[in-house]
Amino acid sequence: MALPTVVSRDEWLTARKELLAREKQLTRARDALNTARRELPMVRIDKHYVFEGPDGPARLSDLFAGMRQLIVQHVMFGPDWDAACPSCTAGINELSDGLFNNLRNRRTRYVLVSRTPLDKIEKYRTEKGWTVPWYSSLGSDFNYDFHVTIDASVRPVMFNYRGPEELQTHGMEWLLDTANQPSEQPGLSCFLRDGDDIFHTYSTFGRGTEAGGGAYGLLDLTALGRQEEWEEPKGRVEHARRSAPDFTE
Repeated sequence: MALPTVVSRDEWLTARKELLAREKQLTRARDALNTARRELPMVRIDKHYVFEGPDGPARLSDLFAGMRQLIVQHVMFGPDWDAACPSCTAGINELSDGLFNNLRNRRTRYVLVSRTPLDKIEKYRTEKGWTVPWYSSLGSDFNYDFHVTIDASVRPVMFNYRGPEELQTHGMEWLLDTANQPSEQPGLSCFLRDGDDIFHTYSTFGRGTEAGGGAYGLLDLTALGRQEEWEEPKGRVEHARRSAPDFTE
């Protein structure tokens, strides 16, 4: 791999300040995008999903554990697999109790869900030493409804909001071949609880899940955001551009 060019300190400073201007643009654009994400409409969850957890059957409302928001990581782990996806595993390895505490302080819970038997989940979680809550969705429509299990015999094929023609256009036609085995895919889904009502507010898939680095990155995916004073009221993207702190300065 080629190394960067060697220059003087003054030349480096000029180049660094040019890059800083671009970083500032990205920070402001990201804040505006997070505002737009919080302004997304939401969908009421009327279907009765039942998961299996360490304490027995659990409804979607139980996964909140009294919190206002829920973030679900859809972990790729098929019923016939011996282990979870290596990439999903690497990401979960980076999760920490400190991150979960920060989320809980903002009334948000983070859980894992996979379409595989609970005994496989518990065995794998024990091997990895993970404490994050992990539920089995096997036997429910949850994975199919949120398009992280791709199986044309169960649901029309859709991934990352693209149907068959768009998937072919983007070179992802391999997702259409589910005749022999359903395709498990990664994703993050966010839910908001208002009294007894639960709403789906956001989902992202594939590389979109990379945005979840750290508690703030995860909170940016949710309807309530970081829940800090500088965050703008709904509908005021320009206010976000003016008032959001610029941590690249």
